[in-house]
Amino acid sequence: MNFTVLEQMTEMKMKNKKLFQQAFTHTSFAHERKNNGYYPDNERLEFLGDAVLELAVSEYLFERYPKMSEGELTRMRARMVCEPSLASFAKELGFGKHIRLGKGEEMTGGRTRPSLLADVFEAFIGALYLDQGLEQVKRFLGDFVFPKINEEWLASMTDAKSQLQELVQQERLGPLEYKIIDMQGPAHDRYFVAAVYLDTRMLGEGSGRSKKEAEQQAATQALKNWLSE
Repeated sequence: MNFTVLEQMTEMKMKNKKLFQQAFTHTSFAHERKNNGYYPDNERLEFLGDAVLELAVSEYLFERYPKMSEGELTRMRARMVCEPSLASFAKELGFGKHIRLGKGEEMTGGRTRPSLLADVFEAFIGALYLDQGLEQVKRFLGDFVFPKINEEWLASMTDAKSQLQELVQQERLGPLEYKIIDMQGPAHDRYFVAAVYLDTRMLGEGSGRSKKEAEQQAATQALKNWLSE
């Protein structure tokens, strides 16, 4: 494992390199070599990293969104630490190329599997916490993760219509209604424009090649408007 590349990529000096080697060791690699010595896998570090991430992300959201309720903060944190989010962070940092995999896992595409990448990201956070403490974890997240977190990014991580429905239900504001307000083009190449309403108030508008896509875009716009208020 090339620690020099990893240190350059993360802009930090690793003190205990064995910890980080463990963080990037999948169970399949350890299992295939169980007769040749002990190779600790990353599952315990993943467990620790999950808890450290929740704390660091909770503090970040608490400070960044002072007007958000507990329920809203909880849902936003869940979107930040869910598998698709963590996998996207790991992918952008190039973690996949450093993972130690067993031959079978390698052959079946494990290096790019979202669940595996998310686990490695959590394990890396666990290793970083043990190696350098919580403040360094927060610095790392502040450099490589938190700047990516905006309303548009959050909306892209989960179903926008479901997110919007959750927010409206929490505030008990009434039912949402989606309407197709414009439709253009021939039958085989239609273009739809949708709007989402809360009572008579239009929350957002979006367009797409299908009604479903247009409604999702409308919900995404409504979420961005909602979170920026």
